[in-house]
Amino acid sequence: MPQRIIILLLFAYLSLNANEEALTAYKHKEYKKAFLLYEKAAKKGDVLSQNALSYLYFNGVGTTKDTNKGLQWLKRSANSKDASAEYDLGIFYLQGINVKKNPKKAALWLTKSAQQGNLDAQYNLALMYYQGDGVDINVTKCAHLLESAANKGHKKAKENVGRIYMQLINFNKASYWLERNANEGDTQAYYLLAEIYVSKEDFKKAAYWAKKAISNNNPDAKKLWTEYNLEKYQ
Repeated sequence: MPQRIIILLLFAYLSLNANEEALTAYKHKEYKKAFLLYEKAAKKGDVLSQNALSYLYFNGVGTTKDTNKGLQWLKRSANSKDASAEYDLGIFYLQGINVKKNPKKAALWLTKSAQQGNLDAQYNLALMYYQGDGVDINVTKCAHLLESAANKGHKKAKENVGRIYMQLINFNKASYWLERNANEGDTQAYYLLAEIYVSKEDFKKAAYWAKKAISNNNPDAKKLWTEYNLEKYQ
């Protein structure tokens, strides 16, 4: 399971699109005008504009850089249940960006965002459950979050969910996802599939995947091939 956290601060893309007139000004590099338009909408309660405004404050675009004000607007947007703001705030607390690092608060905000279907929140929260970062270790919860994100196309979730199910000894789900990985060029999945099918005593499939792993110079696959005499299942 990879240890790095994906940091994708979504407001930089999503929230700037919240206000068409403001976005046009922003694209034309009329940053002061864009700032005033986002500010006006944000003060009226538009949560996406609040998120956009936080981005402008954090980066000093169209206004003086002000981390405190940026954080205030981001929290207002997150407290109004904007999923991308919840995600960004969670990542801030997770990494100690603009706030003091606080994994428990990170888990709280990432959970809120994940429950709204934010795939990056689901992925990062899965890593937290795997590592016990701000939450109790729960590999089953990790697998469910990864699978939810993977089913909707999240690349890193798809790459890892099969491996987690293998750790949970759920070979049916593990083989399903690992075969998808293998068919997309993940050569490490070849050997894992050979291991699974040996465990299930499906030696024909084990031989197929072991041979592919051997062709990619996997020494463990060679040992598996010899130990289970997979040659005869060709």
